[in-house]
Amino acid sequence: MGKLFVSEHPLIAHKMTMLRDKDTCAKEFRELISEVATLLCYEATRDVPLCDAEVTTPITKTPCKIIETGFAVVPILRAGIGMVDGMLSLMPTAKVGHIGLYRDPNTLEPVEYYCKLPVDIAERKVFLTDPMLATGGTAEAAIGFLKDKGVKDITLLCVLSAPEGVERIQKAHPDVDIYTAAYDPNPLNDHGYIVPGLGDAGDRIFGTK
Repeated sequence: MGKLFVSEHPLIAHKMTMLRDKDTCAKEFRELISEVATLLCYEATRDVPLCDAEVTTPITKTPCKIIETGFAVVPILRAGIGMVDGMLSLMPTAKVGHIGLYRDPNTLEPVEYYCKLPVDIAERKVFLTDPMLATGGTAEAAIGFLKDKGVKDITLLCVLSAPEGVERIQKAHPDVDIYTAAYDPNPLNDHGYIVPGLGDAGDRIFGTK
């Protein structure tokens, strides 16, 4: 079973309070999403393997460690885009793919409309980003797309998660770890929204509502 990591970092807790506030403007909301993504990325890369290396300092040669793993960040459109820059600030050489899915308002199931991934995606450690893990249907489908492309190492990063979404991912993709800034244990409401949640992340990031 993939692990569920729920952050307890004070900085993330503080930023989550601001994200939940309905009066936080779109500009500040975007900045906060990016900052939380950076902090989550730090946690999600904690176990990345290191290789031996040697460098010459101004004083002498010394043994060091480097990361040889290739990374890719794949946001689920459109809200997942809000997390990309924050992650690239720590992993500037990572390649970026995009998966376009939307949730049917009647069935709450995902519908694909776009998929563009790096050609070497199967050789990379992939971080799939989606701010809200609610029903889990969209993330489940996106993980399936990645696996169809040969990706074997996938980590899901979310800003906020609900029990239904976590359970769905762990059941459908038990090899995928989930890193989330916060976890709301209440059932989803009748519209499939996380409660108390923070509203529609995409609308709040892009100021479309």
